[in-house]
Amino acid sequence: MLRKETELSNNCDDMIENISAANIQENLLRETMPAILDILLLDHTTSTTRATKNIIWANENYIQYGFKEYSAKAQIKPDLITKSRGQLIMPRALKSRELQKERTKAKAEVFTPTWIVKKQNDEVDKDYQDDDLETYVKRTWLEIACGEAPYMVSRYDMETGKPIPFTERVGFVDRKLRRINAEVEDKAEWQRLVEEAFKSSYGFEWSGDSLLLARENLLYTYRDYYYAKWLEEPLYGLFEDIAEIISYNVFQMDGLKYIIPLSEKKEKVICQQMSLFYDIEPEEHWNIKPGKRVKIMNWKKNKMEFFDKGVK
Repeated sequence: MLRKETELSNNCDDMIENISAANIQENLLRETMPAILDILLLDHTTSTTRATKNIIWANENYIQYGFKEYSAKAQIKPDLITKSRGQLIMPRALKSRELQKERTKAKAEVFTPTWIVKKQNDEVDKDYQDDDLETYVKRTWLEIACGEAPYMVSRYDMETGKPIPFTERVGFVDRKLRRINAEVEDKAEWQRLVEEAFKSSYGFEWSGDSLLLARENLLYTYRDYYYAKWLEEPLYGLFEDIAEIISYNVFQMDGLKYIIPLSEKKEKVICQQMSLFYDIEPEEHWNIKPGKRVKIMNWKKNKMEFFDKGVK
């Protein structure tokens, strides 16, 4: 019996690894699920009922492709990362060493080895092992400065970019979904609990390209666990529902100021005093207009609230 279970587990790993390459192709996403990429690029803080807006680049790593379209404050549009530029955004592990060093220097961007992620998540998770399933999947977790979200889902090794076998993933969303797969046999109940697991799992990131990768990793993690459980692809509508949750819960933010990156405005003001007797050096000071406060979804109330509510 043990041998049979081991064989099933190994087969599942093989199936999942075949559909879980580290570098998700935006072209493939655009061709197979055209509306999904649009959802994954949304910024719900800056969007309104009249017009939607996307997350911004928040870095200048791609400015050579177009000063206006790829500037730090420009929105990431689907046509900028598909077709001939479908390989533009890729995981940190697959970027050049020079670019990795540049991003580390600019924004302290580093990778966290999977064994450290496991150890830290294990330490937090040990206190909740006796929770019933409903309580466990609804527990709120947040990954700060999430990058590609390895603490949420560990689809691939952050150092090498190699896919991590399905049974060895250590993210906190992985843990929730693994329990659901093990304990639930009804498909409708499975989907309900999975949506609750995603609704209670949050992460924020400064850089728009890393944020998109994080959102894609979460979406394809859903696909992985669905496929592992039911041995079929999820329906398009289910993909869309999960993508919508992810677009709210994994969001763009300056973690020090709780605002949209680069939304704070500074204006230099020079005051020149006049004197009858001698010249006085002009005085300089800055007028600062606060940035746009980030909002996140409160799923219990089904309404958007400021992230820093209760923090300041």
